[in-house]
Amino acid sequence: MAEAILIETENAPCGCRSYLMAGLSYLGILCFVPLLMSRDDEYVYFHAKQGLVLWMWSVLAMFALHLPLIGKWLFGFSSMGVLVLSVAGLASVALRRTWRLPLISYFVALV
Repeated sequence: MAEAILIETENAPCGCRSYLMAGLSYLGILCFVPLLMSRDDEYVYFHAKQGLVLWMWSVLAMFALHLPLIGKWLFGFSSMGVLVLSVAGLASVALRRTWRLPLISYFVALV
């Protein structure tokens, strides 16, 4: 279901800081911390881009609340999707993998 890709990390630092920064990527607005602090680390940058797309999706979901009739439903389903994909992203960081999240990886290519 989720396709794993490998990133060459021979020259990149793979210490505890990299995994902490990658984990911050999936915690809402904190995705900007790894984007600004660790642009040279390819592993962190991969997760930060996915976290940025998830954060933008959650912000756009808040605007759905203003739609009559279906706004609350759309917001609820979007919030649940963001939560599930964020947990999947955190699991990939915990397992020290780089999984392309479904639907998110398409928009990451655009960023």
